[in-house]
Amino acid sequence: MTFTIYPAIDMRGGKCVRLLQGDYNKETVYGDSPYEMAKVFADEGAEWIHMVDLDGAKAGQRVNHEHVLEVAKKLNVKVQIGGGIRSEDDVAFYLEHGVSRVILGSAAISDPDFVKAMLAKYGEKIGIGIDAKDGYVATEGWLNTSNVKATELGKTLADAGAEVFIFTDIATDGMLSGPNIKAIVEMAEATGKQVIASGGVSQLKDLVNLKEYEASGVAGAIVGKALYTKQFTVKEALSEVNGR
Repeated sequence: MTFTIYPAIDMRGGKCVRLLQGDYNKETVYGDSPYEMAKVFADEGAEWIHMVDLDGAKAGQRVNHEHVLEVAKKLNVKVQIGGGIRSEDDVAFYLEHGVSRVILGSAAISDPDFVKAMLAKYGEKIGIGIDAKDGYVATEGWLNTSNVKATELGKTLADAGAEVFIFTDIATDGMLSGPNIKAIVEMAEATGKQVIASGGVSQLKDLVNLKEYEASGVAGAIVGKALYTKQFTVKEALSEVNGR
């Protein structure tokens, strides 16, 4: 198993943006074309692109899907998409148009039966996005915090067939402060499944530190702001963690 680097493309209004700790009022625009940004990452060796429809997360429906499909169809990469996916129609739409993995997040709290049905039907093509604030699950584009413990939700969904989790510690997201490794490893150990770390990666050493827990189930890392602020490139990240 190789430790996978997932360059992140967060979309709002058709542009590539980054939010600070999920705050829609703290946005930085990094590019006008999600496709062009994805092409840069693909050319540097990325095998996966992590895309987030921020408008969709807020609206509860697909908004930036055309950009997602353009990347999935034109580039030789696998795409995982999250944000605003609330129905089987949405899941099927993406999977039928070349997307490799669909991430269900807020629905895991608001509609657990739906999520379990999707896991039963689509298996590992469904990723579970768990965003945590102080150990509890945050929902609706991080606008609300639930009273459900992140690890408890992880266990429940692993039992329901989830194979891949994307775990974000909101306190570290966009802060370039280093990932919350303790919480990430706790999620991997609680679920016994693959966990992709998200949030806080600021330097190559963060990726090396995460990779040390590969045997515990930490299978990769989503990298956003560090790439956009030129802390390192995808190529450098891949070379550092996988020697290529």
